[in-house]
Amino acid sequence: MLPKDIFHEYEKGVQYKAAIGGRGMFEQNKLNERFYAGDQWHGAKCGADRPLVRHNVIRRIGDYKISMIAGAPLSVCYSAEGVPETTDIKERAEALRSRVRQAGAAEEIAESEQPKADEIALVMSALNDYFKATAERVRLDDLKHDALKSAYLTGTGILYTYWDPDIRTGLYADAGQTKAITGDIACELLDVENVYFGDPSRDNVESQPYIILAQRRSVEELRREAGRNRRPEAEIQAIKPDNVEYMAGDRADTEQTDAKNCTVLTRLWKEWDKEGKEYKVMAMRVVRGAVIRSPWDLKIRRYPLAKFSWDKRKGSIYGDTELTYLIPNQIAINRMVTASVWAVMVMGMPLMVVNNEVVPQAITNDPGQIIRVNGSGEDVASAVRYVAPPNFSPNYDNSVNSLIANTMTHAGANDAALGDMRPDNTSAIITLREAAAQPLQPYQNAFYAFIEEVARIWAEFWLYLYGRRSLKIADREGTWYLPFDGARYRQLALSVRVEVGASPLWSETETIRTLDNLLDRQIITAEQYLQRMPKGIIPDMAGIVKEMPGQAAEMNAGGSLPDMGPGMDMAVGLPEELSSGMSGRAAELPADRPGEPAGIGIDIADDPMALAGILQEMPPEGIRDGGQWLLLDMLCRLPDDQLQAVAETAAGQGEQAAAARLLAGLEEGPARRLIEACGSEEALAAQLAALLRRLMAGARSVPPAEAAAETPEEAAVIEAIREQLETDGDGSAPAEGGRRHDG
Repeated sequence: MLPKDIFHEYEKGVQYKAAIGGRGMFEQNKLNERFYAGDQWHGAKCGADRPLVRHNVIRRIGDYKISMIAGAPLSVCYSAEGVPETTDIKERAEALRSRVRQAGAAEEIAESEQPKADEIALVMSALNDYFKATAERVRLDDLKHDALKSAYLTGTGILYTYWDPDIRTGLYADAGQTKAITGDIACELLDVENVYFGDPSRDNVESQPYIILAQRRSVEELRREAGRNRRPEAEIQAIKPDNVEYMAGDRADTEQTDAKNCTVLTRLWKEWDKEGKEYKVMAMRVVRGAVIRSPWDLKIRRYPLAKFSWDKRKGSIYGDTELTYLIPNQIAINRMVTASVWAVMVMGMPLMVVNNEVVPQAITNDPGQIIRVNGSGEDVASAVRYVAPPNFSPNYDNSVNSLIANTMTHAGANDAALGDMRPDNTSAIITLREAAAQPLQPYQNAFYAFIEEVARIWAEFWLYLYGRRSLKIADREGTWYLPFDGARYRQLALSVRVEVGASPLWSETETIRTLDNLLDRQIITAEQYLQRMPKGIIPDMAGIVKEMPGQAAEMNAGGSLPDMGPGMDMAVGLPEELSSGMSGRAAELPADRPGEPAGIGIDIADDPMALAGILQEMPPEGIRDGGQWLLLDMLCRLPDDQLQAVAETAAGQGEQAAAARLLAGLEEGPARRLIEACGSEEALAAQLAALLRRLMAGARSVPPAEAAAETPEEAAVIEAIREQLETDGDGSAPAEGGRRHDG
């Protein structure tokens, strides 16, 4: 294919775009960009004797919608089609991940065999983390925002991914670090005016027969690139400057006087084999009259372009934007506001009529000016007078405000959405804001599909161009490198899913207030509280979190606990009365309650395996409903030393550590079933604290135990605590072994 053939295809694309809409794509997009930027009186011959006011509702609407669509944090999850993802496979993959991270056990990933399910699960999870590392390197957050802004201005945003062989990775192919690994993916946002699809009637990038990318590059740079590609000297010298043709934006039409640039076209197409079953994605770069780089294989299976359309139009791959249809409203608003301002100025400083025959001097607006008048008193009265302007209708301002409000509301940017309401009812404002954001859901879904396409393109580069290199992984354990060979996983059919986090509807103040409530209710730990604080609020937060376990260990090693005083509950420390009271007597629980197993009243201090057998026999639904009851029974039957250890752990390290200490004293089976009964270890800790507080409060209350308890079992425990408190008060010792049994 010759350069003239590619430029012929380019010119056909230019003609198609010039015929879109009333002004054509190039002129319309330039107009849209000017109005968004605020240059809204461009070309209007209104003179310079009056202020030209701009009330830019277009930008307010666009900024709101862009922030709402791209505001939620995103994460990408890769998976392999046809490969199971069971719990066992995930556990083995996590164990393999831990071994590779800690010891660099690359030999566990066999090179001669096909990858197994646990290895594939490990690689998929590693790609999820590596996507984050790559996104930070190429500044994907900025590119996403720019793509959305480009789509709002022109209807289409396009992100181009290419292979840059000059990027330094810091990796080496040999142990002696003599062969540096270079080359990595790079990303660039392309203007839709500079991208030409071979069949613009099909809204599918992968189905295009070819794609042409137009760029303005310096002649010197292109000659240097042609030299690296070993082009003939005659072709290199044929690369000469030319004029700007069809680029995006007004300012792209103007270049420096000494600029030596020319238009370079990069053509992408799919080259099929003779059977029509396999294809290669090819590329070629040319200028007018010269080839910069002859056709080469991109070595990937997809076009490296991801497209996002603001509003899709049938029969066209190029999107549309509401900005085009907001311009008439914007023009009317600017004219009306300008007329209103001018009317107020005329009324405040009306026109002055001066009789030159009577007043020989120049008249100014300076206060206290002395005006000399020639003539009689009648001449003085008629020497200077003001022209009274007509009355200005108050309904005019109402019409302007109504037009502005209707334009914003119909565009989905009302006062609640923009935060322009008084916060008298926060819940109602949040509800209205969520309702206003609901029409943006289709745009958000299209944007998430756009990110998924970017993730698929990146995976193509990783599998086909990375070869053997290590992937940089950053997780909670730190930064480490996973040995990776893309050739081992090329046969996999990768699937991509975008997970969306919560949108930041609340301010930092509301976030901190919510975290405070969660911490006060002991739903989260202090470490979780600190890790979720807004960035920049707490200096050296990572250092504080790192020092927390060390402080707890030092406190326990010193053998000192904080002074808890009487009446302190599990939130600070376990009272001594509760420790002795609960360990002094086992609760007398009924053996045959409906829906619960018989024989639970067996003293596990005498027969620890009895509880294990009972827990193993319980059905899942009984476990979920009986978690609090099982916890109650086990606390009542703990030996003195174990219950005291749980109390000290709770005082020094908190509920989570106390729950772990409780589980450590049990066999594996009972501990696992108890966690399942409560739902999780965190839920077990919360139930443990709540149960201890409630039992202690009931034991100290005046009403009978039955009135202070929620169940007969709790009443029995409360009565046992009261008896123990009375016994301790009398000075008598408990029964042998610290435990008394009835019957």
